[in-house]
Amino acid sequence: MTDRPRRDTATYHLLHAGYVGGTVASTVALVRDGDVVLVTDPGMVRDRELILGPLRELGVAPEAVTDVVFSHHHPDHTLNAALFPAARFHDHWAIYHGDVWEDRDAEGWELSESIRLIRTPGHTPEDITTLVGTAEGVVAFTHLWWTSTSAEDPFATDVDALRRGRERVLAVADVVVPGHGPAFRPDAGTPR
Repeated sequence: MTDRPRRDTATYHLLHAGYVGGTVASTVALVRDGDVVLVTDPGMVRDRELILGPLRELGVAPEAVTDVVFSHHHPDHTLNAALFPAARFHDHWAIYHGDVWEDRDAEGWELSESIRLIRTPGHTPEDITTLVGTAEGVVAFTHLWWTSTSAEDPFATDVDALRRGRERVLAVADVVVPGHGPAFRPDAGTPR
């Protein structure tokens, strides 16, 4: 099985480009494909309006979000999940909705034919990447990179796994959306 999503019908918008330094915020994005309205990593931001405002501008009410994916369980990537009361929540081993906990491995899980989850441990043992097929290519929402220039992960639990994950994602991704920065197009200088 290839990691590349089977279709390329999804669209995405960055709602908030994250950052690290004296303060921290996650990169939050909206992905749409058919009936799927997905938000990735709705974590820490200076003000919740930095997530909700761009959603409103795109015509999406918080109640219309069908799914939320957590790249991993650190609060800076999960803190604002409750903004989306109707969503199913996806992590490395389950889907959560209301009071239902449905066990499933994230590896290869498809939210649609254009949205696939894969396991990419390294930052934590439970990290996952969301691969999205768009008309412009495959977009990877991941914490394998903090930013476009982050060669090292100071908190990585497994540096070798992190590097293997980076190679796996770079084999299919045309655009990378890192955990704490704006999207970038990988090239020969992208840290591996």
